[in-house]
Amino acid sequence: MYLIDSHSHIYLDEFKDNIAEVIDRAKANDIKKILLPNIDSNSIKQIDKLVSLYPDICLPMMGIHPCYIESNYKNELEHAENWLSQNKAIAIGEIGIDLYWEKKYIKEQKEAFDYQIELAKKHNIPVVVHCRDAFNEIFDVLQTHKQNLPTGVLHSFTGEYQDAKKLLDMGFNIGVNGIVSFKKSHLPEVLKKIPYREILIETDSPYLAPVPKRGKRNESSYLIYTFKFLAELYKIDEDKLKKIIFNTTNRLFKLNISE
Repeated sequence: MYLIDSHSHIYLDEFKDNIAEVIDRAKANDIKKILLPNIDSNSIKQIDKLVSLYPDICLPMMGIHPCYIESNYKNELEHAENWLSQNKAIAIGEIGIDLYWEKKYIKEQKEAFDYQIELAKKHNIPVVVHCRDAFNEIFDVLQTHKQNLPTGVLHSFTGEYQDAKKLLDMGFNIGVNGIVSFKKSHLPEVLKKIPYREILIETDSPYLAPVPKRGKRNESSYLIYTFKFLAELYKIDEDKLKKIIFNTTNRLFKLNISE
C-alpha cells in the first residue's frame, strides 16, 4: 500500500544538489506519487524539468501562488494559461489568498483566485487552495462559484472546525502536513472532528517538516511521519488509513493509479 505526497515543492533550488536521493528516499518510503504545485512563471521550467526527469512519480499542477500576485498578475496568469494550452495538469494550484505578509494586493489576489477557478472548470480539474489569514475572503470567492464549484483541497489547513466544516460542505478535502505534529498545534483537536476519509496528506516541502524532523529541510519521504501521527490520532490501523487516504487522493486528482 502506498502514500501520495499531495503537495510538494521539491523542484525548488533547495533540492538541486541531491534531488535523485530525495526521489529515491521517497520511493523507499512507499511514496507512489509526488504532486507539484506551481508558484509563478519562473517556477514553471523547474517543474517541467523535474517531471521530465521523473515522470513515473512527479505530476504537475499549474497556477499562480497568491504571494506572487501583484500589479502584473495578468501577465502571470497568461503564462499559466499558455502552459495549460499545451500541457496536462492534474490541478490548478496552488491558488488562493494570503494576507499574512501584506494586504496591498488583496483585490488582485481575489481576481486572480476567481480567474483560476474558472480555469479549473474549463479544464475539468480540481483546485488546490492556499489560505493564510484569509478564510473569510476565500469563502467569499468560493461562494460566487457555488452553482458549479470545482472539487478541491484546502492545502496546509490551519483553520478551526467551522472553517473545515464549510469546506467539507462545499465538497472540498482537507490537506494536512507536518503542522499537525507541532507541540502547540490546535489541529489534532480539530481533526478529531473531521472524518479521516476527507483528509489528504502532504509535505509542502521544503517547508513545515514534521516532528521528529522539525527544523530540517522537509522532503517527500518525511510524509510517513505525518501519516503515522494521524494513524495514532485516529486510533486506526495504518494499512487501513493508508488505503483510505490513497484512494481519496487518487479520486480527487483523477490519477487512476492502482494501489
